[in-house]
Amino acid sequence: MANVISYFGLFVLFGFLMLLHILVTFPDNNCRVIMGDGVVDNNGGVQGCQLVTPWNMSISSGHTLLRDPRHNKGLAFTERERHAHYLTGLLPPIISTQELQEKKVMQMIRQYEVPLQRYIAMIDLQERNERLFYKILIDHVEELLPVVYTPTVGEACQKFGSIFRRPQGLYISLKDKGQVLEVLRNWPERNIEVIVVTDGERILGLGDLGCQGMGIPVGKLSLYTALGGVRPSACLPITVDVGTNNQKLLDDEFYIGLKQNRARGEEYDELLEEFMKAVKINYGEKILIQFEDFANHNAFSLLNRYRTTHLVFNDDIQGTASVVLSGLLSALKLLGGTLSDHTFLFLGAGEAGTGIAELIALQISKKTGTSIEEARKKIWLVDSKGLVVSSRKESLPHFKLPWAHEHEPIGNLLEAVKDIKPSVLIGTSGVGRQFTQEVIEAMSSINEKPLIMALSNPTSQAECTAEEAYTWSKGKAIFASGSPFNPVTYEDKVFVPGQANNAYIFPGFGLGLIMCGATRVHDDLLLAASEGLASQVTDENYAKGIIFPPFSSIRNISAHIAAKVADKAYELGLASLQPRPNDLVKFAESCMYSPVYPIYR
Repeated sequence: MANVISYFGLFVLFGFLMLLHILVTFPDNNCRVIMGDGVVDNNGGVQGCQLVTPWNMSISSGHTLLRDPRHNKGLAFTERERHAHYLTGLLPPIISTQELQEKKVMQMIRQYEVPLQRYIAMIDLQERNERLFYKILIDHVEELLPVVYTPTVGEACQKFGSIFRRPQGLYISLKDKGQVLEVLRNWPERNIEVIVVTDGERILGLGDLGCQGMGIPVGKLSLYTALGGVRPSACLPITVDVGTNNQKLLDDEFYIGLKQNRARGEEYDELLEEFMKAVKINYGEKILIQFEDFANHNAFSLLNRYRTTHLVFNDDIQGTASVVLSGLLSALKLLGGTLSDHTFLFLGAGEAGTGIAELIALQISKKTGTSIEEARKKIWLVDSKGLVVSSRKESLPHFKLPWAHEHEPIGNLLEAVKDIKPSVLIGTSGVGRQFTQEVIEAMSSINEKPLIMALSNPTSQAECTAEEAYTWSKGKAIFASGSPFNPVTYEDKVFVPGQANNAYIFPGFGLGLIMCGATRVHDDLLLAASEGLASQVTDENYAKGIIFPPFSSIRNISAHIAAKVADKAYELGLASLQPRPNDLVKFAESCMYSPVYPIYR
């Protein structure tokens, strides 16, 4: 009888510990979970100097703890922690600090001259010490953003099969058709809040990279955490592998994806439909799904198909549009007038170009009270066949039709600039060096301060460089690009180019959706994000010709964007978290993940 009672007591104790583990590991979306020993926020931060138990289904200790990237602190484990968790002898006797570790890693990274080597070093760090990775990325964001994301991530995707070490996301392929839900359940985390998914068909400006496009979801979600404060365990990168039409990859013995041509039509649609249903079943109504680097024909159809049934967001269409609109709003301080006073000409009429154009038209419509059709008349698009005009309607895909205005056909960009006389020139073509000297000079002859936005990524695909824009315009241009460029000196004046990087928008936008429990993405939320970003540009920035705020303050920027987005979501009745927090900026900051090492029991 005593043995039965003893076993029963152990069973009850085990049950209590597992319940406590579940509460710690899978809290609700309130960002304020009250524990018996203090307050632990939903994003992994710890208030004060509280003691934290390093759970990993069981209490991590010894060799297992050192191999757990979420809880590993390396040489920063204290003497007491080493004794308590059986680490004595497994580490050298010196006890370091996180700050000293950060200094050491940055010294190592700066020794690498090749950007891809820096990328690999950062990924290696992420896989062994998650908190140190994010602390370094946050503290050195302007230096490391080009390393962990564009432009270096493009090269990483091209060589992904060769540099592949261990999987960082979930791979769903045509082989998994009929069991996608089971595949999702293989992922160890249950409290997922945001998914970034790609099928790898249009990776940056590099084309079809198939399964190797996984570098994009991994990179985007690293920025969700570093820039937007979404906790790493709530992020899930996914690649849907339906094959590739890139023959070079199909012939590559190191290619990691399905070696077959891309599935199209019904086979493709059925797999994506199963995926979308499985995500909602497994993670609920409020899971944010971000579509990334799908080809035009699928990007638009997926967004239109699921925007009324799921919380979906396409960064290439909507995120790019929001960050560019923000740049335009802040540029008005330098250009003068209102948005409706300007004429816009796009080179590129794909998902990015038409997405930006539509959001500009929506903003003009809302501010002037005119119809969206009337607002579109201020915006012109040039594609590979010339100016998009009404006489081409029969051959145009559906997403270009709203921009087919009445005009004589024009075959090239230079003639379009001379005829349309735009004040703003925006490049989303994905083809480098299309803004030639003649084009920039024509823009400068028409405008006192032409706004030139060469947005295509990576750097090699930019429509022009910052130096070309400033030199050919004789210092008149206001310039922004998708990938970073160094400051340019022209006639003894230093020009600092802006970077219209989506990383300004999507981390704060996603945080805003998550923290208010949004159920759908409305276009007004994108406008709110644009206005939130534009409001962070200071007079000091304007004095340097900069139309975007510095990335050094990106977490503060993201908190303000999140607050603007959440505020609009509450206004539109799209927010499920009640009651509404009084101070949304402070609430956003309280929800942000902290990479500072916790103190273990």
